[in-house]
Amino acid sequence: MTDKVRRGFPTELLLSALLLCLVPVMIPVGEAVWLEVPPTGTKCVSEEIQSNVVVLGDYLIISEDHNVLPTISVKVTSPYGNRLHHMENVTHGQFAFTTQESGNYMACFWADAKSHGNQNVSINIDWKTGIAAKDWDSIAKKEKIEGVELEIRKLEGAVEAIHENLLYLRGREAEMRTVNEKTNSRVAWYSIMSLGICIVVSGLQVVYLKHYFEKKKLI
Repeated sequence: MTDKVRRGFPTELLLSALLLCLVPVMIPVGEAVWLEVPPTGTKCVSEEIQSNVVVLGDYLIISEDHNVLPTISVKVTSPYGNRLHHMENVTHGQFAFTTQESGNYMACFWADAKSHGNQNVSINIDWKTGIAAKDWDSIAKKEKIEGVELEIRKLEGAVEAIHENLLYLRGREAEMRTVNEKTNSRVAWYSIMSLGICIVVSGLQVVYLKHYFEKKKLI
């Protein structure tokens, strides 16, 4: 019995380590984006996110001149155009929200013309979603967990995120399949209707030509 436990423990430890290596590949853990915003115009970043997902974003202007920093305006919108975050004349900021609907969430940045002398503005954006947006340090302190137990909690969260993502993809697949079937059905009915119209028009042409030739006594 003791030998079996000794042989099984390293195997479980190895599997846990393998999962820790694979989880970052299977789940996005957050991305840092560098934007060059022109003097005029707007630049946006977006991500397709499912509903009930926590989103956390930090943005900061990067400038060589630390004495005078240019300012920017920021607007974050939902797939239906609802405003989730809006700030003007700022050099840094943060936004956080929980998604209410699935779709493309967008953050747009534009420079304030009078603050940067018609030069591009560099912005660093740290965009996190889902499990990457959790504050694991606070969770560890609150629940008094650390080490392997904390890593197991992270793995549990990653597995739940994978499961939710698979369910979301399955739902999207079902929606696309339904749309595809409806489109194929409409195309089939349109083809049948077009064929019927062609047959009716051809028949009317034959009747008209026959009546015309009989009237002219050509047949």
